[in-house]
Amino acid sequence: MAFEYDLITLGAGSGGVAASRRAAALGAKVAIVEGSRVGGTCVIRGCVPKKLMMYAAQYADALREAAGYGWSLGDAEFAMPRWAQAKAAETARLEGVYRQLLSASGVELIEGFARVVGPNRVAVGERTLSARHLLIATGAAPVRDSLPGIEHCAVSDDLLDLVHLPRRAAVIGSGFIAIEFASILARLGVEVSLYYRRPLPLRGFDDDLRQRAAQALQAAGVRLHPNSAPQRIDKLEGGLLLRFADGEAHEFEYALNATGRRPNTAQLGLETLGIELGADGAVPVDGQQHTAAEHVYAIGDVTNRRNLTPVAIAEGRALAESLFGKARREVDLSLVASAVFMLPPIATIGPTEAEAVAAGHALKVFESDFRPMRQTFFGGAERSYMKLLVDAQTDRVLAVHMLGADAPEIVQSLAVALGCGATKAQFDRTIALHPTAAEEFVLMREPARVIAAGAAG
Repeated sequence: MAFEYDLITLGAGSGGVAASRRAAALGAKVAIVEGSRVGGTCVIRGCVPKKLMMYAAQYADALREAAGYGWSLGDAEFAMPRWAQAKAAETARLEGVYRQLLSASGVELIEGFARVVGPNRVAVGERTLSARHLLIATGAAPVRDSLPGIEHCAVSDDLLDLVHLPRRAAVIGSGFIAIEFASILARLGVEVSLYYRRPLPLRGFDDDLRQRAAQALQAAGVRLHPNSAPQRIDKLEGGLLLRFADGEAHEFEYALNATGRRPNTAQLGLETLGIELGADGAVPVDGQQHTAAEHVYAIGDVTNRRNLTPVAIAEGRALAESLFGKARREVDLSLVASAVFMLPPIATIGPTEAEAVAAGHALKVFESDFRPMRQTFFGGAERSYMKLLVDAQTDRVLAVHMLGADAPEIVQSLAVALGCGATKAQFDRTIALHPTAAEEFVLMREPARVIAAGAAG
């Protein structure tokens, strides 16, 4: 059977674009289909604009600290409309870059919503396309049905398009998105209340980081409501009413629904290929991104495995090289760094302490908890926390966890060392770069505690 394309990619986000461009570079005829803006969640409504908002929020701290460093400043005011205008211009610029990259790579961009209509066939509007291989890279979207009335709340997409900040806001959830936006909004002067079902935010992170994240949020003025989540949300004139199981109700001008994201698989027609989706709508794949259907693959958030933009990019490039290159490639997801861009930020790589213990490791746990020099000089209270998990038998550094200024930049560098199998002895032999916060990672000599193998349970 003759096919119109070698590869059709559904979704022009970071992963889909990376896969398509690499496939084209290897000689494949490629089309990519996108029903919204080119660039996907990260570029248009996620990582990039959120980071730009975080930068804006950081200036609030810098301006408050400036007097302690000898600066005399007049009254400062954050103009949200000006930021929103600049953000829109930047995302438009980046979308243009993505479009140019696709064009320069020889990838055909087809705009519209795609639906799989049979083996090797995709419909876009009235046009039916055929390809030897299909790639599902449609990402994920905010959950909008987690509780009655949640549809009245904004989601992250909406918040990033705000032109005017609310005076009081509720944030519902305790994952990346909830924590980041609660922290950012508070720094920008919004009265923020954070509601979440568990005792600590950021499930899946190391417990020591979670505790310090909660403390940092409180220090920033966020009102924490652990073990608490609304049961229903009613829309009022000029606001929202959050109702709780104990009969309490709280009114807010604005509420952010950050209760999770769900893979974008509705209406894709994957059932026509016999692909059974997970309970959350995720596309199941093996280690090389194969789905249950022959010549159909999936990468990134639509698989709901490690929902990080660099993972999607790595998966996309590896798949393209496996399909059109000289050797099969598989992405190793066993050691992937991640960050939470709250203020101060969190970064981590490797297992949590609980996970390492459960895996049977004998552990040496090294910790450092301190006020950085920048804070001590002007009397600031912000702290940094660093933690190393070391296998007591092999001396290999298993994990790095950090909360504090520049944590993502520091942990990104240390991720290389962990990927190379660095030992604690090698950390110890490294000459410190002084004065830096990062030097603490090579100066921690005595373990805070030692945990015997098999201590779990």
